[in-house]
Amino acid sequence: MSVMNEPLRAEGHATAEMQAAVGAQKIPVKQPAMSPAYRLLAGIFLVLIALNLRPIFSSFAALLPEIVGSTGISSLTAGLLTTLPVFCLGFFAPLAPKFGERIGIERTLLIAALLLALGTFLRGVGPVSMMFAGTMLAGACIAVCNVLLPGIVKRDFPDKAALLTGFYTMALSGGAALAAAFTVPLYKALDNSWQQALALWALPALVAALLWGALTWRIKHQPAATKGKVTGLWRDKIAWQLTFFMGLQSSLAYTVFGWLSPILRERGLDGHTAGVVVSVAIGMQLFACLIVPTIAVRSRNQSLLNAVLIACASVSMLAMLFMPLWSVWYWAVLQGIGLGGLIAAAMTEIVLRSPNPRVAAHLSGMVQFVGYMIASIVPLLIGIIRDWTGSYDATAFLFVIIGIVAAWNGWGAGRAIYVKAKSE
Repeated sequence: MSVMNEPLRAEGHATAEMQAAVGAQKIPVKQPAMSPAYRLLAGIFLVLIALNLRPIFSSFAALLPEIVGSTGISSLTAGLLTTLPVFCLGFFAPLAPKFGERIGIERTLLIAALLLALGTFLRGVGPVSMMFAGTMLAGACIAVCNVLLPGIVKRDFPDKAALLTGFYTMALSGGAALAAAFTVPLYKALDNSWQQALALWALPALVAALLWGALTWRIKHQPAATKGKVTGLWRDKIAWQLTFFMGLQSSLAYTVFGWLSPILRERGLDGHTAGVVVSVAIGMQLFACLIVPTIAVRSRNQSLLNAVLIACASVSMLAMLFMPLWSVWYWAVLQGIGLGGLIAAAMTEIVLRSPNPRVAAHLSGMVQFVGYMIASIVPLLIGIIRDWTGSYDATAFLFVIIGIVAAWNGWGAGRAIYVKAKSE
């Protein structure tokens, strides 16, 4: 989704995630030159915002047994709460460029960050209906930030895009890892109040929003630059294979965010240890995110790479269900490498499968919109299966199916063929 102003080239892999996260319709034009001090502060504050875009996923999962026990909600309802923000990532993403055009990209990002803090807070107050409302609000705001935040990096930091994108990507995984590791200790420190433990994650989001607002509120809104049309993309086989590959690998990632901790706790791990295992899995994604894009762009095609990474992610998920508990630490490392490599490979292949920057922008829009819709279904299915069978064991069949279908589509998406789309 980012608008790329330079020809595709080898170093494009370094900005692949950023390029895949910016809306395809219109973007604001570049702001006037900024001072070095402003650029430094803006870069830091953008990374701080990114740090707050994933805690709502892993913090909720860390306390899911306590929430279910306290509220009496079913596994199906828990699945809805787990999958709702993922659904919002796809559903609300197309609105972000429109808001950016109307009120300015900086102010839109500020409002989204403030409402993210509010939504995160609302999850910890009031009845279950308030939890749903807060989760939906937070998910919608994360969708907007997902689109706009990398766009600012591309627009205002073209000479440091790779560096800042690396920090941005690391902050996403880092925020999820921190929430997975520290939510249960917070719960215990707050007299076993899961409400306060969830609501407290609104504080860092609020701080990041206020810092960003103090820096950017007086920036004058710039007009948007119109983009042309791209035709034929939604009828292209490669585009759909890449979309399904993206959606299915994302479904595994958000299963880890939402269900891995409850799965491990049901098997016998205590809440803190289960959270640390999830944190290790998420933390290992950082390593893969740095290495896999380089491998991808230096390979003749990425088919085998995609298949191997899917195998790592799927097999490790099955191991979390059935292998001895002492071994989960090793499987967490493999899982993190697989999932981190998959998102990096999928984002990089958006660039590699596109004949020009305009098509890449539209392809990334298609992949994010449809892909997150697909990804939102699997956490819900896990909740349904848990309700029907009384355990998580039967979800193994789901993970096998996801692995096979994702590997098939990943093999096709990895072929060195451009999508057949035309720019007008």
